[in-house]
Amino acid sequence: MAETTTATRPTGFRSAELGWPELHRIPHPPRRLPLLGDVLGVNRATPLQDSVRFARRLGPIYRRKAFNREFVFVWGAELVADLADESRFAKHVGLGVANLRPVAGDGLFTAYNHERNWQLAHDVLAPGFSREAMAAYHPMMLAVAGRLTDHWDREQVAGRSVDVPGDMTKLTLETIARTGFGHDFGSFERDRPHPFVTAMVGTLTYAQRLNSVPFPALLRRAARRNADDIAYLNRMVDDLVRARRAAGGRAAGGDGDLLDRMLETAHPETSERLSPENVRRQVITFLVAGHETTSGALSFALHYLSRHPEVAARARAEVDRVWGATDAPGYDQVAKLRYVRRVLDESLRLWPTAPAFAREAVEDTVLAGKHPMRRGAWTLVLTPMLQRDPEVWGADAERFDPDRFDPKAVRSRPPHVFKPFGTGARACIGRQFALHEATLVLGLLLRRYELRADPAYRLSVTERLTLMPEGLRLHLERRAGADATAAPAADLDEDPVKAPASRCPVHRAAD
Repeated sequence: MAETTTATRPTGFRSAELGWPELHRIPHPPRRLPLLGDVLGVNRATPLQDSVRFARRLGPIYRRKAFNREFVFVWGAELVADLADESRFAKHVGLGVANLRPVAGDGLFTAYNHERNWQLAHDVLAPGFSREAMAAYHPMMLAVAGRLTDHWDREQVAGRSVDVPGDMTKLTLETIARTGFGHDFGSFERDRPHPFVTAMVGTLTYAQRLNSVPFPALLRRAARRNADDIAYLNRMVDDLVRARRAAGGRAAGGDGDLLDRMLETAHPETSERLSPENVRRQVITFLVAGHETTSGALSFALHYLSRHPEVAARARAEVDRVWGATDAPGYDQVAKLRYVRRVLDESLRLWPTAPAFAREAVEDTVLAGKHPMRRGAWTLVLTPMLQRDPEVWGADAERFDPDRFDPKAVRSRPPHVFKPFGTGARACIGRQFALHEATLVLGLLLRRYELRADPAYRLSVTERLTLMPEGLRLHLERRAGADATAAPAADLDEDPVKAPASRCPVHRAAD
């Protein structure tokens, strides 16, 4: 898809610079304070969840002010559908995303629209997410999932609960590192997170904190830690690239991975190649974005499966039927897990792990025929509210129900109401990779374990630009005959089981 070529104009955050001529018509929270803005009742650690709370009160478009910065939030289905018009709107790099530019620069996620490296990298790397490339990644995904189940088997035998977010982070980091870059972080052999994860969490947390203070200078000590984290990430990636070049290029197996494409592939039309600096930025982007959001999606899905045993039973029956007795399902068998995929989609509906995306006007326009916007004006789409809009999803929109993604139900809804991967030309390039990986892993875990929730646990969501369930632990029971028989695989459009809907050489990294 061709990117809109209009350059992003950094418009700043002050009210007069927002580019909304009739800003006064857009509601804001009550009790706005001079200088401070809408800070009463706000928790600095949960800005997204605070925004959702304000959205419920103020409606499908509203504004918030924090110190000298004002933001316009949108979540109404009609408004978001209009923002999806690529002829009038494009991605806006702002808020926490812009705060990540010191580490990711003009990488795919953080590039401004006018930066040429975005289109170059997109065109060079898009074939790395083709069906053929995905099928080549599949055996490595299975191998990493096997390391997870080995670890969970040991925990289950010892009678210990498992740290779901921690283990999903290990799984998804190892998956993208191995499939994309021929690298092994040794995550499952560590008692503590790999330093890459620590540095990554540090940069994401710092990027979010920058939005909560009037002046960045107030975070001087945190800024020094952030600089150290960025320096570590850069060194680690530079070492990884250097090792690949010293080995003469080409990942194990000879088919080429994402790093090979970055180092060896020229643009098919211009013959341009990615610069060494841009290669580093793309590797960091893929390592961070390629595992952080998927680990959250898996964690939320496992939480809901543990809380809805009837949903888990229906999904498990599908896995047994479609996969049969195999311990190593083939690439094509994963896509046949249609109900498991619905579980994943419903989890992403309630808690999209990348919970917002920004859109800016590429020309003077009127949003949904109601709100004038000047060129460069931007707004933040609040995805969790878009995907809970009762006018679209029903009065029970807060309820977990995978049958919302039954094909007939999907066709009955308007477009652009489910956006966990963003929209348009700048939507997540790796979304099919993430969905295949997550569906595969859920199928493997459902086939092997009964998931038991802690009755005392109440879902708490931690925010670091992405979302993750905090403190989620599950008890496991190994299924009787989990490695044995099941019905022959079938390729059916619908599930026969209808339970009621629920209310390469690998390089180890040094520390």
